[in-house]
Amino acid sequence: MSEPHPRRAAVTGIGVVAPNGTSTESFWKSTKEGISVLDRVTREGCDHLPLRVAGEVRDFDPSAAVEERFLVQTDRFTHFAMAAADLALDDARLGRSDTDDSPFSVGVVTAAGSGGGEFGQRELQRLWGKGSRFVGPYQSIAWFYAASTGQISIRRGFKGPCSVVAADEAGGLDALAHAARAVRRGTDVIVAGSTEAPLAPYSAVCQLGYEELSTAEDPTRAYRPFTAAACGFVPAEGGAMLVVEEETSARERGTPVRATLAGHAATFTGASRWEESREGLAHAIRGALDEARCAPEEIDVVFADALGVPEADRAEALAIADALGAHGRRVPVTAPKTGIGRGYCAAPVLDAAAAVLAMEHGLIPPTPNVFDICHDLDLVSARARAAELRTALVLSRGLMGSNSALVLRRGAADAS
Repeated sequence: MSEPHPRRAAVTGIGVVAPNGTSTESFWKSTKEGISVLDRVTREGCDHLPLRVAGEVRDFDPSAAVEERFLVQTDRFTHFAMAAADLALDDARLGRSDTDDSPFSVGVVTAAGSGGGEFGQRELQRLWGKGSRFVGPYQSIAWFYAASTGQISIRRGFKGPCSVVAADEAGGLDALAHAARAVRRGTDVIVAGSTEAPLAPYSAVCQLGYEELSTAEDPTRAYRPFTAAACGFVPAEGGAMLVVEEETSARERGTPVRATLAGHAATFTGASRWEESREGLAHAIRGALDEARCAPEEIDVVFADALGVPEADRAEALAIADALGAHGRRVPVTAPKTGIGRGYCAAPVLDAAAAVLAMEHGLIPPTPNVFDICHDLDLVSARARAAELRTALVLSRGLMGSNSALVLRRGAADAS
């Protein structure tokens, strides 16, 4: 009797709502061209704060993407998630008729760090200004970091495995890994990813406690990782959702496999212990390579965490060299997030989406605003670089100490 074919987790759909594009196509166009959209923070109530620069999603009408009954009970970060999930499902050719017959075969996994700060602040202001009778009933759920998972599953009728990952910024990659493992265990489809909306005044004030946050005023200089002028990161809103499904069934229904989630590993090294993150991140990289059965020299591009703090940047550069050996000093590295900001849990999911698109187009996107690299990295900076890309490595670290690495393989390379 022959061995059963192993179930592999494939990416078949991508949905993006980002500062540089509110569709996958517009996101990729801006990303490959290295367009920076970082600018002064314009959100109401933030003008007096020392946070001056961020990546805002300005071309997004939630009422055009989400029904009114869901809008009134959800925060901006969930509006992004529901819109991105719709885009990803459409991209994967999974309509409501495809999932209504088997709702228990579809699940949702998200990660979030900031939660519903805008909704929560508005309701608390009503509490303080008018009294408890003026606080809406959805205050109890809209701020919660699990709200996006719940609302996507309720809105679309998905009754399969649903969860939320709480693992710092690296939780974005961990959510994709959780989705991949659910598919390998037997679930047909998981909608996975992360969106954030951390630019409400309450949320912004909370972030001011991060020593790593950039308070520079010049958008072109506020976020410059891997340079001598690195002064921290700038936050961003938005994010991405991916459809992850079993590869064979996706091919059988005629849906292109855009990539496979080949390997993942995570470690923890403690809050702001950036020198120690070298060992933790390298260990995560090795673990992801082992799970993917991938040799270091097979990695064609690295999407870096790129925190923008000198100690953290140095640790990341050394971790890449430690884990990939001599190849680590030659492999192209990129950090397109320097053009849109670092969207906490959403940042590595946007990187994963960009990695899939880069492999499809044979083009490594550049790292905007970064030129004078002071670390031993082959950082793609001024313009995109054409390259044959079969395997990508995406890295993420959290401010509280989580480290995560994900190996993606190009879908076409896996076709039989």
